[in-house]
Amino acid sequence: MLTNRTKRQRSGEFLVQGVRPITLAVEHGWPLRALAYPSGVRLSDWAQGMLDEVSAERVEMAPALLDELAGKDDAELVAVAALPPDDLARIRPEGPVVVFDRAAEPGNIGTVVRSADAFGASGVIVTGHAADPYDPKSVRASTGSLFALPVVRAPAPRPVVDWARESGLRIVGTDETGTVDVGDHDLRGPALLVIGSETRGMSGAWAAACDDVVRIPIVGAASSLNAASAATVFLYEAARQRGVAAAAAREKIRSRR
Repeated sequence: MLTNRTKRQRSGEFLVQGVRPITLAVEHGWPLRALAYPSGVRLSDWAQGMLDEVSAERVEMAPALLDELAGKDDAELVAVAALPPDDLARIRPEGPVVVFDRAAEPGNIGTVVRSADAFGASGVIVTGHAADPYDPKSVRASTGSLFALPVVRAPAPRPVVDWARESGLRIVGTDETGTVDVGDHDLRGPALLVIGSETRGMSGAWAAACDDVVRIPIVGAASSLNAASAATVFLYEAARQRGVAAAAAREKIRSRR
């Protein structure tokens, strides 16, 4: 069952369900090996179009079994996608690159990937002993952004730090102990933005590798932000400083006219 991490890794495949994720996988040319659909059910135009368009094995399944595979009722289509290589060369650092260190929750990884895509990042790197970006919860939380930008797993910080130095990236971490507010730090240049784990923050190795550590100022009773929320704030500020957020907003307004 591809809901199991070990079996995903062994088979080199993971599951994708939902209209937007499957559509984006197809639009971005992601290799799909199979499409599973319910037997005896009239399919929507979208689902039938995917079956007609995508060159992949068709697997007809009992509706109850497909629902179990998808983790939801009334599932219409589930895709089996190929796992990409965990190769840092897949990332071209034309915008900021995000590191999520020792992420514990797959849903948070998917949310970080979604925010990275939304704010013009070039890729996401998940380091250390972490949840799997290809877990169904992560794939769902990314709402298809997993297929729009490279996501790479790295077992430890060192190869990522070496790659960042070779690529000319400044390493900037975020932590409540930072001495500069994120809005006061220059994030316009090439940067590797490091987010620590949900409970422990950045590891000692990442803290030592950072050129700068910034903080996100907060008020109220909360002592810190959820890691995915912190990543979103960090990414938005980098995009704002680079003018990406304003340009995207103007383009959205123009498209509505």
